[in-house]
Order: sequence, then C-alpha cells, then structure tokens
Amino acid sequence: MTNLIDNVRAQLDELASRSLTRHRRTAETPCAPRQVVDGRDMLAFCSNDYLGLAAHPRVVEALREGARLYGAGSGASHLVSGHSRAHALLEERLAAFEAPHLESARALYFCTGYMANLAVLTGLGSTPDAMIFSEALNHASLIDGARLARAGVTVYPHGDVAALEEKLAASAAPTKIVVTDSVFSMDGDLAPLPQLLALCERHGAWLVVDDAHGFGVLGDNGCGALEHFGLRSPHLVYIGTLGKAAGVGGAFIAAHEDVIELMIQRARPYIYTTAAAPALAHALLASVDIIEGDEGEQRRADLRARIAQLDAGLRLERWQRPVSTTAIQPIIIGANDEAMAAAARLHEQGLWVPAIRPPTVAVGTARLRVTLSAAHTEQDVAQLITALNQLERTSA
Repeated sequence: MTNLIDNVRAQLDELASRSLTRHRRTAETPCAPRQVVDGRDMLAFCSNDYLGLAAHPRVVEALREGARLYGAGSGASHLVSGHSRAHALLEERLAAFEAPHLESARALYFCTGYMANLAVLTGLGSTPDAMIFSEALNHASLIDGARLARAGVTVYPHGDVAALEEKLAASAAPTKIVVTDSVFSMDGDLAPLPQLLALCERHGAWLVVDDAHGFGVLGDNGCGALEHFGLRSPHLVYIGTLGKAAGVGGAFIAAHEDVIELMIQRARPYIYTTAAAPALAHALLASVDIIEGDEGEQRRADLRARIAQLDAGLRLERWQRPVSTTAIQPIIIGANDEAMAAAARLHEQGLWVPAIRPPTVAVGTARLRVTLSAAHTEQDVAQLITALNQLERTSA
C-alpha cells in the first residue's frame, strides 16, 4: 500500500512542478457575477452563465414547482421508469425550438453535455467501418466520445476546411461523421459551419455540432449556431448544453427523428444511467421561455454590449488576445507559472478569473479565460479592464 501511495504522490508532485495542479474554490452564494467564495466577496468572470439565468427568479421558482410536482429524483433510467412528463415536455419544447434548422426534428434530454457527446459519437460511430473526422480543438467530451466509438478517427487542423475536404474525399467509409464545437471553449472563435455543412452534404457525411457555448446566446432567438448561420439540413446532428446559457443543467441532442430513435436504442450513456431529476427539466422549460422571449433578446443585447466594452477597453501589448466576438475572451500569457501568478494577482483584488493550462490548452499557451455574462454591469467590466491593463504593465 505504501508503494501505491508513493506512486500517487509522485504523480501529484510532478504536476505541481509544472504548475499544473488544479484547485477548487467553494462558492457560498448563487451563481452570479458577485459571489461569496471561500468567505470572500468576489467579482466573477469565470462562469458560463452567459445570460445570467442560473439564479433567475422565474427559473428558481420553476425548480421549486417542479420539486413539488415530481419530487426530488427520477428513480430510474429513462427506459425503465425514470422518464417523467417533465422530461417529455422539455424534449418537445426543444425539438420545436430547433425545428427550423432540422428536418423531422426530435430531441433527447441528457443529464450532462459530456454524456450527450459520448452518446452521439458512440451511437453514430458504432461500427468499425465508420469514420469520425474530429476538429483539432474539440472539447474533451468529443475526443472521449470518438475514442469510445468503434469507428476509426482522424483529426483535421483547427478550422481547416481544405484539409477536411481532402480527408473526406479520400475516405471510403460508408458512414462519415464530422464533429466540431460551434464556439471553441478556450478561444471563443466560431467554427466555419456553413463550409463544413456544404462539405458534409457533398460527401454524404453527418455534421455533429456541439453548441455548448452557442445555445441561448447565438441567433436572433437564441436557437444557437445553426440560427446564427442560417443553416438547415438533414445532415445536421445538434447538441445543446443546458447548464450554461440556460442556467440549469443537462444537455440535449436534436436531429432527425430516426437519429434520435437510434440514440434511444443504442447510446449507452442514455440507456444505462438514472434520468436527471424531473424538477430540473421543469425549470428548463422556464429557461427556454426566457431565452426565446423579449427578455432573452435584451439579455443577448446586454451581453454583446459587455463584449464590445471589453474589446474597446483592453490595451494589451505583451499578452495576446485572440479575436473573439463571443462571451469567451481568452488572454494568452504563455507560461503556466505566469498565468497562475496573474490569476492570483487578480484574486487579491477580488476578481475571479481562472488560469487555464495544459492539457486543456496547448503547451506554451496558458491563459486567463475571461467569460462575460449579461448579468455583468458596465461598472463590473470597467473594473476588470482597469485591473488587466495595469497587471500586464506591472508583471513584466
């Protein structure tokens, strides 16, 4: 036993030597720009609550109502006895929401986005003669889904449509699956979805779009990346996350009804897990109503204003700022220890901005990952701008 623990400690020491140790902070108040964290008042620029719905009174009240109607838990998997009326209503609502972009649309609700991504790729890529074409900067859940699938896997360079076309043209696989994030979670840039979809239609491939950071935020009605680009095709398989802009938790797959039926029959992450609490699904109905309504439109406008404010106010010379028009605003510092030091300096000022290091990002590209919310005020963002501009000058 001593040898086993010594081996574990050696691994932990090795992580610490490279400034790769991860630490948790404990939030003591609801998710919001201003929180009490580990006993301190903090201004947070780290959550993915892009529309500020996580503590919205209508959503909180819907969660209470859902608990009164359905209790605390589901009791079993969806295919045993855990599929409640709340789940069914949410799936119908989400299918209708995404129907303008999908033919014969149907939706399937999952406990987490990670599970939804595993389900899609293992469900569609269930045979050895299938081939998955995966974007180089895809989220870890998509990478793991591709690894778990029986299909072959090839990776194409970030945003490189020409390289993908060569790979598709050279493939004789009867089932081709192109998979990409819509908004890349560490860079904030958008995938070239119109060009990718055109390739998939030309080569008879599925286009699986993980819209974790686009659902609720992109598009006039908040339908996400497909609405943003004006896309519609039977080749599309769409994954939307419900724990970010929607403010609650879980995710869904939306696609042609036959694809969803295949997921129900074949996707192990759906079949073999207890269904999420029905109260969460009930709360999400309120979230979708807000996203689609006038308030959602105003919140998206507020978010765009905060993004524009940050873009206009930052005056960085040494640190790099990739172009991003989304709520994800990375500031690339480079070395792990420097990024950690910058995050610590901000923390001293009451600003909660996480440092992101490998393996989440490439070696030498450690960064501060600033995320903005419609709930941030102009004064909040002004405080961050001042702190970042000063910090870059004084940390040289």
